[in-house]
Amino acid sequence: MPAKLIVICGATATGKSDLAVAVAKEIGGEIVNADSMQLYKGMDIGTAKLSIEERKGIPHHLLDEVKVNEDVTVSWYQEIARAKIDEINSRGLSAVVVGGTGLYIKAILDELVFPETDPIVRQKITDEAEKLGNDAMHQRLAKLDPAAALAIPKENVRRVIRALEVIEITGQPFTATLPRKDSTRFPNALQFGLVMERQTLDTRIDARVEKMWQAGFVDEVETLINDGLLEGKTAQAAIGYAQIVRMKHGEMNEALAKEDTARATRQYARRQETWFSRDERISWLNPAPVSDRLAIILPAILKA
Repeated sequence: MPAKLIVICGATATGKSDLAVAVAKEIGGEIVNADSMQLYKGMDIGTAKLSIEERKGIPHHLLDEVKVNEDVTVSWYQEIARAKIDEINSRGLSAVVVGGTGLYIKAILDELVFPETDPIVRQKITDEAEKLGNDAMHQRLAKLDPAAALAIPKENVRRVIRALEVIEITGQPFTATLPRKDSTRFPNALQFGLVMERQTLDTRIDARVEKMWQAGFVDEVETLINDGLLEGKTAQAAIGYAQIVRMKHGEMNEALAKEDTARATRQYARRQETWFSRDERISWLNPAPVSDRLAIILPAILKA
């Protein structure tokens, strides 16, 4: 089979990772991560990163790339993800991109433009964020660029600031270059999205959060704090990690931290659904066992 690019996307807890492994196993492909938080070393339980056993021998790329005290950019991800996909395809193998970070998937597929930073503008907006708070800055972004606000959670103030900086520098929405049909980097990419009824997804999210706590999520965060989690702006803003950090600082008890993690995850899933629903290139799959979803996907991949 000629080398292909397959994308499996959708909201959190819809079963993307397991399906990606099944697809890669069937077509002899390799997996490329498109979850912005699975890039971080040690962020395993809270990001639902597959264990070595769950990967079933399929090579996984762009996992555990950076330390938790480091911050990454979309342009950095775009460069390394495209290079990895090209390298996989050059060996005659298909790449299966999987994840729920919509902006990262867009960065792979489409010709996005990333303006240079302006230190003066950046500092001015940073000062405003420190004075007004995350909520106010995210609300400003939502007014100026609703699509960017969908893609960037309010907890990630660094990315909110960057989006506002780009808007001020260019006079255009941060997502103004997303995407034109004639600007795709991989025109033959096949995109499959997983969708699930809202109540069912909420139940799955609540169960996942409970399972994370039982698996030692709090201990994982404690270890990462010792590894420099509080020194990086992006990693410590991740859902669940941010709540446990606040718990450690005495700002909430453990029950509230768990409850708020589930609530924030449900909200994030809504934003993911809205983001991906805008892309007409995605073929949607309803809830079903992995084998049933695979039976739908494989003929399309083989035919392409």
